[in-house]
Amino acid sequence: MATTPPAAYVFDAYGTLFDVHSVARACDACWPGRGAALSQLWRSKQLEYTWLRSLMGRYAPFSAVTRDALQWSCESLGLPLKDELDGLMAEYLRLKTYDDVPATLRRLEGKKAILSNGSPDMLDPLVRSSGLQFDAVLSVDPLRVYKPAPQVYELASSRLALPRERIAFISSNCWDAIGARAFGFRVYWINRAKAPVDRLGFAPDRVLTTLSDLS
Repeated sequence: MATTPPAAYVFDAYGTLFDVHSVARACDACWPGRGAALSQLWRSKQLEYTWLRSLMGRYAPFSAVTRDALQWSCESLGLPLKDELDGLMAEYLRLKTYDDVPATLRRLEGKKAILSNGSPDMLDPLVRSSGLQFDAVLSVDPLRVYKPAPQVYELASSRLALPRERIAFISSNCWDAIGARAFGFRVYWINRAKAPVDRLGFAPDRVLTTLSDLS
């Protein structure tokens, strides 16, 4: 791995900076005892839909994908979903940041950006509510394809006007980290679950257990 400090740090949003499972409490308030299961299935189906839509060439914004995934998950778990839909979708606009995020961002020198599957109608309110500051907040929406498509990572290099080797990419999603590594970024995988590396022909440059380990 290169030893020259990165000129920019580009972060995935969902699951890396923002805890997608902070919605579990709201889910549990709707269906006591079922919140954790719904949160897990909702996230899994949300990701699955992004990959399938990219392969099909049938893009839909992340907000639509997230709503569809919630509806499917509730039906799969036998949870009646009526008035709860809008309230649970709104939870994605105020996801909690992980505890180590603000201090880590303050410590890092260089440009800092988000590169996310999130559509602007979800991502922009979320970043505003967090109070975090970035040089750029980049969505896949203009490209109409989801990560780990290479053109998504190229978007960060182009918008930050930096060669790929000067960019450090940070994600808690192994498939995302490997996609970024295949593109040519310097990659740090935040492996909070201590899972094995996915077998996709590439590996992250570094595997960290928390964002605060990033240096």
